Amino acid sequence: MADPIKRLPLLPAERALKVIAGRWKPIILYHLFGGALRLSKLHRCMPTISQKVLIQQLREMEEHGIVHREIFRQVPPRVDYSATPLGLSLGPVLLALCDWGRRHAQELDEIDRVIECPAPPTVHSMAAQHTLSV
Repeated sequence: MADPIKRLPLLPAERALKVIAGRWKPIILYHLFGGALRLSKLHRCMPTISQKVLIQQLREMEEHGIVHREIFRQVPPRVDYSATPLGLSLGPVLLALCDWGRRHAQELDEIDRVIECPAPPTVHSMAAQHTLSV
């Protein structure tokens, strides 16, 4: 498989969109803002995603440095996923996307069809939490 960094576009905005592109990546990352989660717990947060797609998305985000996977050598084996400091820095970006989506729905008179995006914790509190958990 080719190095993922070599496949990324040169234009920074396009690069950012490529890293978080897809139906599930922003949602997965949002759930990881609250702290490390095991795969099974993450899957319960998003019951409509298949486990295969969840694992695939997590691996891609790990390759891009926004998700960290920690393997605990125990029986049964345990794997925790968490947002890296780089991943945590996407909090304001995801919140801005929520705001824009709400504005778009208002402009098209579809505001009744959207749900509220809970604000992720601030990047500073998320980074502090990540530092404490590592």
